[in-house]
Amino acid sequence: MTAAPIIPDRDISLSFMRSSGPGGQNVNKVATAVQLRFDLHGTTVLDAAAKQRLRRLAGRRVTQDGALLIVARNHRTQEQNRRAAHERLTTLIAAALVEPKRRKATKPTRAARERRLAGKAHGQKTKRLRGKVGWED
Repeated sequence: MTAAPIIPDRDISLSFMRSSGPGGQNVNKVATAVQLRFDLHGTTVLDAAAKQRLRRLAGRRVTQDGALLIVARNHRTQEQNRRAAHERLTTLIAAALVEPKRRKATKPTRAARERRLAGKAHGQKTKRLRGKVGWED
């Protein structure tokens, strides 16, 4: 598997906001939730194919201007949320760097075709035997 490239700081911006979730009274006072914004459109680290795959993987998290938004608010501290957001970004990028293998079109072998037809003939015979018995049988 290809290692994720080092992402330059100019491609990432972090903003902090108040979080719902764990933190007790701290939730109302401290901005612990992290919104990581990755400039997918303007980054030079990824090639066009990887950008397209990342856009598909990210889905609704990509904005109109080509930025990927990741919001992390599961932890009580800003640092843990920042780490979680970076982790999710690197996971997405690593998945986008993997090129899917192209499917090679193959034909079934002669033996496979014969097995399939033999199975169909066996099924036909079984179903025929379930019918009414006539004088000619």
